[in-house]
Amino acid sequence: METAWYLDILEAEGRSLADAAERAGTDAPVPTCPDWRVRDLLRHTGVVHRWAAGFVADACPTPRPMEEHPGLDGRELVAWYRACHRALLDTLGGAKPDAECWTFLPGAVSGLGFWARRQAHETAVHRYDAEAARGGAPTPVATDFAVDGVDELLRGFHARRRSRVRTEEPRVLRVRATDADAVWTVRLSQEPPVTTRDAAGDAECEVSGPAAALYLALWNRLPLPAVSGDAALAALWRETSAVG
Repeated sequence: METAWYLDILEAEGRSLADAAERAGTDAPVPTCPDWRVRDLLRHTGVVHRWAAGFVADACPTPRPMEEHPGLDGRELVAWYRACHRALLDTLGGAKPDAECWTFLPGAVSGLGFWARRQAHETAVHRYDAEAARGGAPTPVATDFAVDGVDELLRGFHARRRSRVRTEEPRVLRVRATDADAVWTVRLSQEPPVTTRDAAGDAECEVSGPAAALYLALWNRLPLPAVSGDAALAALWRETSAVG
């Protein structure tokens, strides 16, 4: 996908996140993140925006820690988040297309492309959290963006050694979008999951549904949609797949 596409989505999602947080109020609980209030959501996402922008702005080639969360609250916190979001957009939008820096998922074509994609999905998921706190109908996730997000999660995050989704014996889980030409085969073992973008071979369990529902479910924001075959394998995913 083009970086500009991700930046357009990042801009819309960040604005929607801030608007929903402002309407909910910073003391509102976040149902999708039971330990959080809206203030925690804004502080976390704003710090992540600043962290991401710093890698691109400084062409930083190595990992570095995030800042401490600010002590702001209420309207000042919402305004701070909006400024963090705007600064991230300005940094990514003004960077050279071949800008290089540290990234943390496999398969990144460029540092800029990685961070535009990662921050678009980071913000989309947390926008959903903010809208859950606000109440009312959430903004739909576009099918093509949801497919891309499922791909990033399965073939990026869970390709890392830190993925906790492991099985004693080899197992196969399939994930299928019912409204797009998108299917993934996830091979589980005592090693990190290995995911391919295909429907090769037999699977012991299949999770299927619209791409947007899969996206939110695999990020543990919604229940898994339709599950066929060995439901225990889907339950294992649910119990161990949280990304830290």
